[in-house]
Amino acid sequence: MHMSSTLANYVLPAVIAALVACPMAGAQSPHAAPGNGASFDIPTWAFPVLGTASAPQATGTDTSVVATVPTSHARFTVGRTRNRFDVADWNPATHRAAPPIVMHGRKPVVMACGFCHLADGRGRPENAMVAGLPVDYFVQQVKDMRTRARHTASPVPFPSSAAMEAIADSVSDAELEEAARYFAKVRARRASRVIESDSVPSFMPLNGLSTIVPGNGREALGERLVEVTVDLRRHELHDPMAEYVAYVPRGSLARGRALAAGDARHGVKGCASCHGADLRGVQLVPPIAGRSPSYLLRQLIGFRTGARNGATSAPMHEVATTLSIQDMVAAAAYAGSRAP
Repeated sequence: MHMSSTLANYVLPAVIAALVACPMAGAQSPHAAPGNGASFDIPTWAFPVLGTASAPQATGTDTSVVATVPTSHARFTVGRTRNRFDVADWNPATHRAAPPIVMHGRKPVVMACGFCHLADGRGRPENAMVAGLPVDYFVQQVKDMRTRARHTASPVPFPSSAAMEAIADSVSDAELEEAARYFAKVRARRASRVIESDSVPSFMPLNGLSTIVPGNGREALGERLVEVTVDLRRHELHDPMAEYVAYVPRGSLARGRALAAGDARHGVKGCASCHGADLRGVQLVPPIAGRSPSYLLRQLIGFRTGARNGATSAPMHEVATTLSIQDMVAAAAYAGSRAP
C-alpha cells in the first residue's frame, strides 16, 4: 500500500499516531535476526519511510486541479487520484474490467486494491506487484496478514503496513477471492529498470519510496539497493506507466544470476529450482521476474527475520537464512531485471 503526500486522506488517525521518528537512512537496525548461526542486522534503508516536512509535493495542495499524464487521454482532478475508494484508471485498455473490490473497495476500511496496487496490478516500489499472482497464493498471503503470520520486518512502523493489516482483517473471503481471480489474469509489466553503479543521484525518502533531489548531485551507493521514481508527479498521480529505476552495486546482476541458477553439482538450490527457469513462477510458486527489486529485497529480509512465517514460508526461510544482505540485493536485482 502507498501513502501519498496527503497522508491524512489515506490512513486512520490512530495509525498515524503510532509512527515514531525514523533513523538515518543508512543506519543499521540494532535488532538482529538469527540465521544459520549468525546474526543479521536489518538495514533500515531497505524499508519505506515518510520523509520530512520539506519533502516536495509534486501535485500541489489544490485538489481541484485537473491533471493529465503523457500516456493517457484521461483527465482526473488531483483529488480523484487521491481517492482510495474510487480509483483513477489512467489506462483502462491495458486490463480487463475490474470488479468493484479492485476499483472501489468497501468503506470504511477496505480501500480499493487498485488504489495502491493500481488497476492493472503493477504496483509501485513501496508495495507488491499483484498482476499474475496465482489465485491461491494471493489469497493465502492476505490471510497470513490477517493472522499476522506475515507482517513487515521494518524496525520502524509505517502506516501502509497497518493499513494493509486492517484491510486483511475486514475484507470478506468472497471479496478476496474476486480480487485474486481478477489480478491472476492481468498480464504483468516490468516494474523498474535496473542500473549497476557505484553511485546514485542524490535522493530523499518520501512517502514510501525514494525520489531524486533536484540538481546534479550524486552520492556513493555502497552496498545498498536504491529504487527511485523518475517523475515524482506521475508517481503521485498513480500513473501505472510511471517509470522507476533501481540502482544496485556493480556485479549484482552476475551475482544474482548465479544465485538464481544454484549449483546442482553441490546440491545448492537456486531461485530457479522453485520459481522456474525464467523466474515466472510454477503452479502455486509465485513469479518474481520483473517485480520491484526493492520490494523483493524486503521480502527476503522478511523471510530471514521470520516476519513472513506463514504455512508456505518454510522453503524460503531456509534459503534466506543462508543469504547475506549483499546476496539478497543481488538476487532481487537480477529477478527484477528479468522480463515478467
